[in-house]
This record gives sequence, structure tokens and C-alpha cells, in this order.
Amino acid sequence: MAEMMMRDAILTTIRDEMRRDPNVVVLGEDLVGGMGTAGGPEAIGGIWSTSTGLFGEFGADRVIDTPISESAIVGAAGGLALAGKRPVAELMFADFVGVCLDQLWNQMAKFRYMFGGKTTCPAVIRMAYGAGYNAAAQHSQAVYALMTALPGLKVVLPSTPADAKGLLTQAIRDDDPVIFMEHKALYGITGEVPDGDYIIPFAHARLTRAGEDVTIVASGMMLGFAEAAADKLAAEGIGCDVIDLRTTSPLDEEAIIDSVEVTGRLVVVDENPPRCSIAADITALVARRAYASLKAPPEMVTPPHTPIPFARELESAYLPSPDKVEAAVRKTLAWK
Repeated sequence: MAEMMMRDAILTTIRDEMRRDPNVVVLGEDLVGGMGTAGGPEAIGGIWSTSTGLFGEFGADRVIDTPISESAIVGAAGGLALAGKRPVAELMFADFVGVCLDQLWNQMAKFRYMFGGKTTCPAVIRMAYGAGYNAAAQHSQAVYALMTALPGLKVVLPSTPADAKGLLTQAIRDDDPVIFMEHKALYGITGEVPDGDYIIPFAHARLTRAGEDVTIVASGMMLGFAEAAADKLAAEGIGCDVIDLRTTSPLDEEAIIDSVEVTGRLVVVDENPPRCSIAADITALVARRAYASLKAPPEMVTPPHTPIPFARELESAYLPSPDKVEAAVRKTLAWK
């Protein structure tokens, strides 16, 4: 296994899939260096450095700089997919998904259904999301709950470099449109990444900590907060199941229910505000399917229902944290 950062795991996975399948193409803003540039030394590989070097190997036909238009990027990806290509499109910031929501919601998500299964739309839309970078309300949002609510889209949230490779490989080879959510704060984390062909099927959650007292469900950057809280509580003899969702659509419901039926307590950590969030959805799922097993009301650790603050101190207060997760676990344990 190689040790690499998540951004490098994403880059090498895209490169490997482009080498394997000539129908894989990438498109987005500044992937080459800017619309109309030659793709030489200025080829930055996108602002997140996840396409560096692709232009030099695959050329302008397969590495496409686009105008600053999310509608054009996603619309082109949908058309390419219908024409037999496997596009991997990049939106610089997930916050801009509203600009291309019609292409996603009313077009790509519905192609297979409205055409009676006679066509597929194998497109991947990559989005950098999340707070913690002091980027204010329009460049810090976690929009995966919104994407999860749209039938026909698959939604993926890797939390490790290995998962980034396995899930992105599955996403590129999948015949449905996939929203691939990359947390900005995780691009620089390092970890071992399996060599060779490595695929993680969707709807297979990962148990990262095991315990019988409380179930903690998280994804993306929130997973690290959940694990930190679980490790601290373990030193006191409190055991937590920590479940990394990996995908929110499809959702591994059985992994959550099986754990809650053992622990009887649930804490969901979510970077979305609480209303209509993934936390609210999972809490409702457990209340509906595992009510008899619950020993305490489920707890949700989420930001408040407000825009994300710019001030660093306020942004820190806005986000979930290991301390907030720990407090939620203790609150569930206090019920008798």
C-alpha cells in the first residue's frame, strides 16, 4: 500500500480510470490552467490540485477547461454521459450547485426513469464542500442533504484516502449520476491506499470503532470528531460503535439499525443544519425501525439553523466538535 494524501488518492484514481477506459473524460474550471491557455507550466490542475498532470497525458479532448458556468459544466456532463462517455465534472465549491440544480434535479437524476431504463447517465459530479476554512457563508456549506433528497442521484462522502479511491472508482464505473462530495479539510490528510484495482460498493457503511453503549453515526470530516469523542470515552469504559456512512444515497440502513439494536442509544453527527438534515433522516429511521430498542431519545449534533459565520471564532462555535459529540453521548447515557 502507498501512503498518500486524499487529494492525491483522488488524482491517481482519476488517472487510473482514464488509462483503463478511453471514455472517461474530465471537465471543469481551471483544470488545465484557464480557458484558452496552452496547458503548460500554468496548468495548476484545479484549485484543489486534483487534476494536475492529466492534460499532459490525455490532451485537450479528454481534459476540458470550461467557462465559469456550473450550468454549462453539469449540462455538458449530462450530454456526454448520454452519448456514451463517462464524464468526471468538477465544481470548485459545492455551494454553487444551485446554479446547475435544474441540470441535476430535472435532467440527470431522471434520465433513466423517464426513458424507461433505455439509457444510462454515468456521470460523476465532484464537489468540494464544508466549513473550517474561514471561507464564509457562500463557500463553506455542506450540501449533501440537499443532494440526498433528490431521487436518482447517488451521494458519496469519503472520509479517508483509501475510501476516496475505492468509492471514486465505483462512482466512475457506475451507470447512474453520482455526486462525489470531497471535504476541503480532508484533502491534506494522509493514509494508506490499496494498490491495484480497488472498489468499495455503495451502501456499505464502515464500522471504525466498536462498543456496546452508544451508536455514533457520522461521515466526512464529522467522522474524525466522532472517533475522537469515542476514543476519549473508551478510556472511561464507555464503548461506542462509530459508523462511517460513506454514502447517504443509497444508505446502509441495516448497519445503523443493527448497531442501535445492540446499544439502544444513537448520536448522529452531521455538518448540515438540523432541519431536513441527514441527522434528522437517520433519527427518524431509527425511531421508526428500532424504537423498541431505544433506551434514550436520539441526539443530533449539528450546526445551528443559520448561515455559516465568517469570523473564525464564530465558525468554530457553529461547527460540531469532539466535545459536543461527547456531551451528546453522555446525555443519552444519563437516561435511565
